[in-house]
Amino acid sequence: MEWTVLTGIFLVLALTLVFIMNIKSVWNCCNRGDFPPGPRPLPVIGNLHIMDLKRPSRTLLELSETYGPVFSIQMGFTKTVVLSGYEMVKEALVNQADAFAERAEVPAFEELSRGNGILFSHGENWKVMRRFTLSTLRDLGMGKRVIEDHIVEECGHLIENIDSQKGKPIDLTMIMNAAVANVIVSILLGERFSYTDPQFTRLLHLINETIKLAGTPSVMEKSDTKSYFNNDNFKSLISNLFSAGMDTTSTTLCWGILLMTKYPKIQQKVQEEIEKVLGSNPPRMEYRSKMPYTDAVIHEIQRFANILPMNLPHATTMDVTLKGYFIPKGTYIIPLLASVLQDKSEWEKPDAFYPEHFLDAEGKFVKKEAFMPFSAGRRRCVGETLAKMELFLFFTSLLQRFSLHSAPGVSSSDLDLTPEVGLTSGPLPHKICMAARA
Repeated sequence: MEWTVLTGIFLVLALTLVFIMNIKSVWNCCNRGDFPPGPRPLPVIGNLHIMDLKRPSRTLLELSETYGPVFSIQMGFTKTVVLSGYEMVKEALVNQADAFAERAEVPAFEELSRGNGILFSHGENWKVMRRFTLSTLRDLGMGKRVIEDHIVEECGHLIENIDSQKGKPIDLTMIMNAAVANVIVSILLGERFSYTDPQFTRLLHLINETIKLAGTPSVMEKSDTKSYFNNDNFKSLISNLFSAGMDTTSTTLCWGILLMTKYPKIQQKVQEEIEKVLGSNPPRMEYRSKMPYTDAVIHEIQRFANILPMNLPHATTMDVTLKGYFIPKGTYIIPLLASVLQDKSEWEKPDAFYPEHFLDAEGKFVKKEAFMPFSAGRRRCVGETLAKMELFLFFTSLLQRFSLHSAPGVSSSDLDLTPEVGLTSGPLPHKICMAARA
């Protein structure tokens, strides 16, 4: 009996010693004199006590004012390096792309993906799945007329659904989710669902709740590529494409509707350009180059909405030096997209909704290098081409057919632009009146 007790005590002490040595190893590695500076952490909780737990990106933006474009912060025992501002995010994700291409192993994401799919996978598995995804999407017609036809068809269904509301105040969140999700479904499965289909709406609800929960701070390998083509990987890949593709685009469109309602003069200018270029013809991608103001408004919606302010966390694949600081292999990295899309050195009015950010003095559309809503580098969104097509076609279709107004008793100037809490930052629920235009 005594021997058993002594053995148990010895094992506990041994495991504790191993744990302390591992923590000390990580701590020493990240506490070299040339590791990025940051606020002093407390034992166990690190810097969690100074974080705005509902909007952590806000805290990180404030810290970047104190510590500069490369700084560190500690979440529990995990040291994380934050990259702030366009120049620094570009230097890491684009100029040193290979070194910052890994995905951080966040427990909640690991439990969700089991290392499969494309969003949260690692190493060779991620490389294989990314190549396969890009190749398959091209084969399915990504960026071509066949995909455009799917979107235009769904625009028709969306317009019919909204038109049936007869201009009554409606919350567009679920309707927009359903419309964008149907595009993904039609591409992947070859069919679409009714917006009121109970299984479909249940699925959309679960995806929305999962994305909100994933935004809270609480939250393999063989060389033979054939080994990665299995059911678990494919199921995760389909889930990634469906959830990420649906949520980001529909959230951006909801921001677009809200912003057009809040700023009726901008809405009017978009509609005037639509009438001039399209008339009663349905929108097509070939018209985009002839509609610079509408294109600028869509880009500014993406910049201002800032729907993924903290990006998805990266990790370093090797020891790397950035701005004179040493960052060891395996370090968690947050490329703070909010700091890029609100960089005062890149945008004339970073905190305002200002479509002129993307227009020159002659009213022509201009590209901006600091426009990174899809991230950058090796982990750049694989669905970017589809998303751009969806945003233009859905947005112009809705503005062509409907005038947007705030609900009775609510002034457009009183509409709240505070973002909702979640992995992606959508607008708070609003009811908007969408009246058919004459």
